[in-house]
Amino acid sequence: MTQQSVEPQNTAEEAGPGSRVPAGRSWLDRYFHISERRSTVAREVRGGVTTFMAMAYILLLNPLILGGKDVDGNILSQPGLITATALAAAATTLLMGFVGKVPLALAAGLSVSGVLASQVAPEMTWPQAMGMCVMYGLVICLLVVTGLRELIMNAIPLALKHGITMGIGLFIALIGLYKAGFVGKGAATPVTLGPAGELAGWPVLVFAVTLLLIFMLQARNIPGAILIGIVVGTVVAVVINKVADVDPKIWSSGPPELKGSAVSAPDFSLFGDVEFGGWGDVGAMTVGFVVFTLVLAGFFDAMATIIGVGTEAELADDKGRMPGLSKALFIDGVGGAVGGVAGGSGQTVFVESATGVGEGARTGLASVVTGLFFAACLFFTPLTAIVPAEVASAALVVIGAMMMQNARHVDWSDRAVAIPVFLTVVLMPFTYTITTGVAAGVISWVAIKVAQGRAREVGGFMWGLTVIFVVYFALHPLESWLGVN
Repeated sequence: MTQQSVEPQNTAEEAGPGSRVPAGRSWLDRYFHISERRSTVAREVRGGVTTFMAMAYILLLNPLILGGKDVDGNILSQPGLITATALAAAATTLLMGFVGKVPLALAAGLSVSGVLASQVAPEMTWPQAMGMCVMYGLVICLLVVTGLRELIMNAIPLALKHGITMGIGLFIALIGLYKAGFVGKGAATPVTLGPAGELAGWPVLVFAVTLLLIFMLQARNIPGAILIGIVVGTVVAVVINKVADVDPKIWSSGPPELKGSAVSAPDFSLFGDVEFGGWGDVGAMTVGFVVFTLVLAGFFDAMATIIGVGTEAELADDKGRMPGLSKALFIDGVGGAVGGVAGGSGQTVFVESATGVGEGARTGLASVVTGLFFAACLFFTPLTAIVPAEVASAALVVIGAMMMQNARHVDWSDRAVAIPVFLTVVLMPFTYTITTGVAAGVISWVAIKVAQGRAREVGGFMWGLTVIFVVYFALHPLESWLGVN
């Protein structure tokens, strides 16, 4: 598709350059500015359906990530998680469509869910963890309203932004490999192939087949490759479970089979189960770091994704200005709070929105269509629950691989850049925390600049982050030295 030049547009109501607005337009056309953006209702509907097909996998992956225990040993119900994931995605995507009026869809951010599962839940209860989501969403909204979000984005070096994205990708991939049983805890080594140095059982074979299939479909540029791979992998799992007479206990999420009807009423048991306060021994500083980590996890990709998809839709100019940008950024922040209230993790704009744009979507009508499809999924929880964790885990690895493409933007020949990025990337999966990777990257970046005599290039925000992260690393040794329990 040939990109056309685009003049700056200040509001969503202004027509695009050279657009011809026909007389007698329908209210739908007028509200979403379909003709003004050189689109049609048919294109918007097709784009909305395509976007949904490309990101429907989130209904399976988010419950998989959030399926662990909290500090009290409680586990969130899978039907409740599926309902919460669909509800939050539907609400925020519809909001983006009707208010933002741009072709952007939102759903649970895997990086945010990863932080909740690996760092927050072990320290707090699930309701308190969802309270953290609400807090981080409100913080992002505040940053947007005050204009600080863009200032912070500009203050953090671009290479570190790419490193954070790659690190989160590896972290997500590790979660997928571990949950599928492809990687296990070793006796003589920290991790090993399978549970004992070799792969064993039908489920891990299903994982491997699903993973290879998705990669092959992506290599062929097949639309909806992840969703197709999940569907095929699930069919294979169902057949194997029946034909091979597999022990139901070997499937980590239960045997892949439909129990009862494919349609059921939504399970809203997690909705509104949010707590603020009562953190006990966690402490205010830990709570602050949790919120900060969640902001980081949901912060960096959103603006780049919004601008990137907006540019592809020929809505943004070369300076990143596009109709409804401030509204889109604000709604992305609202998504954090909405996801927390729903019980399904913070929502963020999905890059898969670009698939709908590729089909011709240019307006918020496409997002409305995507949101309605997510709303319809509220009634198909039993059908979604058939998918085994091993199949869904393959998609996690694929997402991790996709996030690694940011490596091409890093100048690996410059040690001052390569070292901080390397530490950021590897320490996230190796320590199983996103905060540690970000902290190591920031501190090493500033330290190297000082060593090079270029301390003046370090902005005040980066200096402030460095101080915070030094305290983060030194907190426990200091408490031990001072005799603080």
